[in-house]
Amino acid sequence: MKLINELLSIALSAAPWLMLGLVIAGLIKALMPESLLQRWMGGRGIGSITRAAVIGMPLPLCSCGAIPTALALHRGGAGRGPTTSFLISTPGVGVDSMLITSVLLGPLMALARVLGALVTAIVTGILVGFTGQTALPKSPPASSCCASKGCGDGNANAHATESTGVIAGLKYAFSDLLDDISRWMFAGLLLAGVLVTFVSPEALVGFSGGLLALLLMAVIGIPLYICATAATPVAAGLLLAGISPGMALVFLLAGPVTSLATLAILRREFGSQALAVYLGSILLVTVLIGWVLDQGLAMTGWDPVQQASQVQELLPASVEWLALGVLVLFSIRPMRRRLLGF
Repeated sequence: MKLINELLSIALSAAPWLMLGLVIAGLIKALMPESLLQRWMGGRGIGSITRAAVIGMPLPLCSCGAIPTALALHRGGAGRGPTTSFLISTPGVGVDSMLITSVLLGPLMALARVLGALVTAIVTGILVGFTGQTALPKSPPASSCCASKGCGDGNANAHATESTGVIAGLKYAFSDLLDDISRWMFAGLLLAGVLVTFVSPEALVGFSGGLLALLLMAVIGIPLYICATAATPVAAGLLLAGISPGMALVFLLAGPVTSLATLAILRREFGSQALAVYLGSILLVTVLIGWVLDQGLAMTGWDPVQQASQVQELLPASVEWLALGVLVLFSIRPMRRRLLGF
C-alpha cells in the first residue's frame, strides 16, 4: 500500500503541470514552422549555436523525434555546431518537463536544469563544430524510434510540417506526443515510487557527493535513453532516496539527450571524431555542472526537496485528480480514438 500511495502522490502532483506543458507544446508545434527555424539557425558561428540551443529547448520533441527536424535544418544550411546544439537542447528540456521539474524537484532545480541543458548544448555544439565540415550524404534520414507521426517515416520535413493550426497542434500534443512519453512516464513514476518506498536515504548517502559519484551518474545516464519528462520523477525518487542534488541534475541532463538513433545518425552525418567529441563533452560538462550545483548548495544551505514540497501544495486535490483522469483517458489510445476521433 505504501508503494501505491507514493506512486499516486507523485502522479497527482505532476498531472496538472504535465497537462499545462502539453497545451503549451501543442501551441509551439502549431505556431513555429520549420522555415522559421532554418532562418534562425543558419550559419556556423557561436551565435547560431546559441540560438539553436535556445530555440530547441521548448520544442515538443524527444531525442529521436528531434532527428528528422535537425537533419532537415542541417541539410538546409545549418552547420554541424548548431545542429548538434539543437539535438541536445530539444530533448533535454521541454515545457512539460520544466513544469514537472518545478513541482517534483523545486524551482531551483528547474532553473539549474534549464541552465545546465543550455550550457551543455552550447559547449558541445562549439566543440563538435571544430571537427570540420563534411559533404552531406544524399541518403534520406534513417527512421527514428518515436511513435509520433512523421518521426519515423524517413521524411525529414514531415515531422515539422505535418500539421498546422492551433487545433492540429493540440491534437498532436495530446495524441502523438503523449503516446511518445506516456509509457516512459509510467515507468518513471513506478521507479520513483519504488525508490521512495524501498530505498532508505542511508543506502545511497555513501555513494553521494564527489566527482566520482557524479561521473558514475553520467555514465549510467548517457546510455539509458529516457525522455525528459519521464526522467523527472526518477530523479525525484533518487533525490529523496539520498543522492545529492548534483547527481540528480547530472541524470536529468545526460539521460534524455542521447539515444542509439541519435548516436547512429550523428556518426553517419558527422563522422566518428564528432561522435567521440559529442559523448565526451556531454560527460564532462554535465559532471562539472552537477559539481557546481552541489558546491553552491553546500555554501548557501538551500534545500531543493523542501522547495518542491512547498510547490506541490499550490493546487487543490480536485484539480490534481481531474488532470490525472484526463491524462489517463488520453493515454489509452483505443479509448481516445473512439471518444475523440484522434
